[in-house]
Amino acid sequence: MQSSTLDNLNTNSAEALEGQRHFNSQRWQYWLVAIIAFCWSLFQLYTVIAPDPFNSTQVRSIHLSFALLLAFLIYPFLHRWSKFSISWYDFLFAVIASIGAFYIFWEFKSLALRPGDYLQRDIIIAMITTFFLLEASRRVLGPALAIVAIVFLVYDHFGPYMPEMIAHRGASLNKLAGHMFLTTEGIFGVPLGVSASFVFLFVLFGSLLEKAGAGQYFINLSYAVLGRFRGGPAKASVVASGLTGIISGSSTANTVTTGTFTIPLMKHVGFPAHKAAAVEVAASTNGQLMPPIMGAAAFIIAEYLGISYANVIYAAFIPAFVSYFALFYVVHLEACKLGIKGEDPSLLPPKLKTFLSGLHYLIPIFFLIYTLVWLQQSAISAAFNAIMFIMLIMVVQRPITALMTKQSLNTATFTQGFVDIFNGMVSGARNMVPIALATAVAGIVVGSVTLTGIGQVLIEVIEQLANGNIMLILIFTAFISLILGMGLPTTANYIIMASLTAPVILSLSMDTGYLVPAIAAHLFVFYFGILADDTPPVGIAAYAAAGIARANAIKTGIQGFTYDMRTAILPFVFFFNSEILLIRAIDEYDPSNASGWVWITNPFEVGLIFLMTTLGMFAFVSFLQSYFYIRTTWYERLLFIPAMLVLFLPNEVARLAALPHPYLSYAIGVGLFGMIFMLQKWRDMPRATA
Repeated sequence: MQSSTLDNLNTNSAEALEGQRHFNSQRWQYWLVAIIAFCWSLFQLYTVIAPDPFNSTQVRSIHLSFALLLAFLIYPFLHRWSKFSISWYDFLFAVIASIGAFYIFWEFKSLALRPGDYLQRDIIIAMITTFFLLEASRRVLGPALAIVAIVFLVYDHFGPYMPEMIAHRGASLNKLAGHMFLTTEGIFGVPLGVSASFVFLFVLFGSLLEKAGAGQYFINLSYAVLGRFRGGPAKASVVASGLTGIISGSSTANTVTTGTFTIPLMKHVGFPAHKAAAVEVAASTNGQLMPPIMGAAAFIIAEYLGISYANVIYAAFIPAFVSYFALFYVVHLEACKLGIKGEDPSLLPPKLKTFLSGLHYLIPIFFLIYTLVWLQQSAISAAFNAIMFIMLIMVVQRPITALMTKQSLNTATFTQGFVDIFNGMVSGARNMVPIALATAVAGIVVGSVTLTGIGQVLIEVIEQLANGNIMLILIFTAFISLILGMGLPTTANYIIMASLTAPVILSLSMDTGYLVPAIAAHLFVFYFGILADDTPPVGIAAYAAAGIARANAIKTGIQGFTYDMRTAILPFVFFFNSEILLIRAIDEYDPSNASGWVWITNPFEVGLIFLMTTLGMFAFVSFLQSYFYIRTTWYERLLFIPAMLVLFLPNEVARLAALPHPYLSYAIGVGLFGMIFMLQKWRDMPRATA
């Protein structure tokens, strides 16, 4: 036995030595990728401060060129067999794809002078680069998005041969290549433009904040504050994932970042493995709802609707926080049902010390929100200033800490901050590769809509299927978003659904007599695209969490989706009650306000809407979990339904019941809550006195 162990140890040591030799032999490749990624981040920062920046289309061209170059280098074709080394053909593909995307920058003026009259060279480069873009998408994002894009391209070309309902004249290969690649209607359209201008800076800000240490600080702080309560680690997971979502905007990234710490702790205090993983999945998935990043979709929503980015995050504020408070409540009810207590306070880090240890990480976040919301700066300027702020913190935090703790200062103390900045810029660029490719490929679908007019066809199809029923229209749209989202990144899913179904919702809702703000329709499809990340059988975040928890992935996904039912009902609620988005219809026509909608800014109203919506969501969660103060009876459970309705839809209830004011609906809802509580308190008295 001893000899066998020694042999295994020698074998492992030999394998480790071989791996180290391989790493050293390929080290120049890692440095090449790092330098390219760093240069990409520098370029994006330069476009903000350059006195005479490039045309926006040229910026998109360079943006995609960097993304394609990194995609083929970071995701080699045979990475499973070549130990992640980059083969010669991956280098070749990277160069060809990058040059193809750069062609738009180089030939911008010439292409502008010959719109529609393209050279044969233009068409060939367009076809080759589109092919490599789809291949890069397959490598980085999986096959789903590339397949969707190919289906739309086939539909564009073979339109005359399609079924009569969806048939169209068709587009020649030359016209198709020109429309998708050589104009701003396809690949280089609005989605890629948003990625190149807004999204990169916010992702870079989040990456720098993470490298500075903010991610671990959020986890430690959440655990220190909430660890002693019922299901404390699970509640800490919810808060930590919400805070991490502010700087990340990726459900899978949130899961693996916070889950490695919170899932084992949840299992330790008594949560079953699949429920521990599901809590992390639900918390991390909802990270994409959290302003200011919102998984990059907030910027695209603003661009599509022609409203300010600050207005988008203002509208998304209440739904995002209500969803997180409701998940916190879900975790509390699960802990009560399982009889789980909190951690021993003596084992937790001190709250005040933990809070003060990373207080400086909160300053750039509040600075970003302040410049966006109160100073009304552009999103680009606010993000750039926040990036400069966090870079300054990264440079000075170690020397200041050393001085405060009376440690010796050395060269590493001063240089480590610059190393962290370099690593953060590299990491930010790497994180942008999937987003840039997703927006570029999704642009193909957007281009198909403008080329073939399939949007109008889709309106007719859904209208016939739903027979004018607005609820059926919403259910169809939600189902399509979930199905597409199972294989697509959230951003790409939103772009496709915003192009195809958001106009359908708005058009058909108007035909059926519902006045709905455009942002409600866009947030509707966005929410269901997010939910696909934990929807079996393809929920990527569920697979990641299940791996950490050593739980069944399908079981984790089902449980996670059950927890996320509270998020699934929110889009239906704010569709029929736009005040949750802090938007109200104007009673009388105002020529100075063509939209017919006004923002709710009264602090009392905002607070009341937030509080009542949260109570309504608690009623919905208690109905699903069959638990409130204690386990509910069937009649107590049914009472939560009217409580939920009057709190969610006060205006509709007031109109149907002829109430003089919607606030009376709120009073009814609170009264029902109080009645259920008293019933449960009365039922629990014999057990409490026993």
